Amino acid sequence: MSNLQVEQPGGRLLVDRDWSDRRVTVGAIALHVVEAGNGTPVVLLHGFPEFWYSWRRQLPSLSAAGFRAIAPDLRGFNLSDRPQGIQNYRLSALVADIAGLIRQVAGGRAHIIGHDWGGVVAWRLAAMHPELVHKLVVMNAALPAAYSRELKRSPAQWLRSWYVFMFQLPRLPEFACRRHDFAALEQAWRKQPVHPDAFTPEDIAAYKLAFTGPDALTGPLNYYRAAIRYRHDMFGPPQQIAAPTMLIWGERDPFATLRLTTGLEVWVPHIRIERIPDASHWVQNDVPDRVNELLVDFWKESDD
Repeated sequence: MSNLQVEQPGGRLLVDRDWSDRRVTVGAIALHVVEAGNGTPVVLLHGFPEFWYSWRRQLPSLSAAGFRAIAPDLRGFNLSDRPQGIQNYRLSALVADIAGLIRQVAGGRAHIIGHDWGGVVAWRLAAMHPELVHKLVVMNAALPAAYSRELKRSPAQWLRSWYVFMFQLPRLPEFACRRHDFAALEQAWRKQPVHPDAFTPEDIAAYKLAFTGPDALTGPLNYYRAAIRYRHDMFGPPQQIAAPTMLIWGERDPFATLRLTTGLEVWVPHIRIERIPDASHWVQNDVPDRVNELLVDFWKESDD
């Protein structure tokens, strides 16, 4: 095994795994990518407030199972480029990044997994570029069409989405997230998971490192700002997804109602839904062994 020494904005992150990292230029953007293993490519898309390290417990499992795991920092996060301006974080740009990455480093087709914002990107990628997606897994991220449906049905999802509207403010969300050594984010990492060891002190230190710097939070928060300003990118056609799909859902998610996991077959006819009662929004951190088992089994089925 060799140590991966990743230069972070505030120092160096050491990972005791046989992984590699590099920067890949996709269009006008350079994405930092961590890779592990060989075989069928799997692209893993993280959410907020995380970075490629979100998949630290999946990379070794996927590698051991014969997959090539490719985990980028999404644009604006950590060591990937951080373009200025809200318009550069609209969903169509995020999808274009990953489409380009798949064409460039994964031979033009890959399994996709996304969590949180990475899940939203994964949904739209599969809808807009079906030729690039072999199988799709999404974890605790609403299918945009279902999210729109629930916002129209009842106030429950509106109440759970309060933070999206708070993040529309300029500068204040960055200050609130960074204040007192990232106290608000640390509370989320420590208190929201069901299992107390979901994020270790070392994990939290790595996350803080990734968000250190004057503009390290602005790009990630611009995802929310762009989502409101460019709603068509999320809710416009196409919404249909042809790829075999698995939705993994931690039921104790404070941000999303369980209704978001129902009635999806109208848009995703080949969908399998795995609800996990003892997991939170941070499902791959809460129950990594269960998630890894589901991923490997689901993707291995397509290779038989």
